[in-house]
Amino acid sequence: MNAAFDLLTLRVVIAVAESGSISAGSDRLQLAVAAASARISSLEAALGIRIFERSPRGVELTSAGRVLVQRGRGLLADADRLATDLHDLSQGLAGQVRMLANASALLEVLPARLQAFTRSHPGIRVDVEERISPEIAQALLEGRTDVGVVDTRTLSAGLEFLPFFRDRLVLVVPRGHPLGGAGPLRLADLVDENFIVVAGPNAVSTRLFNAATALRQSIKVRLQMRSFDAASRLVAAGLGVAVLPGEAIAPQLQHLPLQALPLAEDWAERTHYLALRTGSDAPAAARTLVQALLTEG
Repeated sequence: MNAAFDLLTLRVVIAVAESGSISAGSDRLQLAVAAASARISSLEAALGIRIFERSPRGVELTSAGRVLVQRGRGLLADADRLATDLHDLSQGLAGQVRMLANASALLEVLPARLQAFTRSHPGIRVDVEERISPEIAQALLEGRTDVGVVDTRTLSAGLEFLPFFRDRLVLVVPRGHPLGGAGPLRLADLVDENFIVVAGPNAVSTRLFNAATALRQSIKVRLQMRSFDAASRLVAAGLGVAVLPGEAIAPQLQHLPLQALPLAEDWAERTHYLALRTGSDAPAAARTLVQALLTEG
């Protein structure tokens, strides 16, 4: 019975029922009349019931046939939706994308671009979490995420990195600070300052400490905070200075008594990358998201 009960046969039954004759239903499906008639007869034999009452004027559904057509329409609609969904998945038009991003990306560019992406690609769901760049690269390699935003490229087979956006680190000081009138500063000019740093293995603090190590200079850390906002507020309170991404703290610069001073240092210039697995290892929806994020820029 299962062999006779296929989707094409079901389409034939429904087309014939709606058209009123086997020949008209066959024309609608572009099938030979004999082939359509054979499918109906085979299904009737397999089910042990008559689907149509035949007459010289055409065909008419039996009570069992009416049940078959009514339920069959729902089955065909489900099958068509399934085919569409699978096609959309294969073409990157639907699916779920797991994204890990650093704090700067989440504060500076991702909200607006993800909002635009969600409007233009309603079939794709993007789940986003904040992580530091080294964790993101490892998660990509292990298949725990599909797309990452990082500020350093990891030399690893299996990953590709596409330039996404640029930003600069600045020295944030309280308004009225003696350095406020100075030109672009170098790290060597800051040996006497008390620093407020972002705690943990984050990219901003790592760049600052690596630069100090290269100069054989120590950073006097007074306080460690967990966010750019908290560090900014302590600087505004006059408790020290901080190196932070200028674009990420733009709201704090507008509403707190702060001043952002340029740093004449190569390490203060950052390129952020969209990272994903190479080749077929990257889900189609992930590549759709990456392309859209790059285009939005």
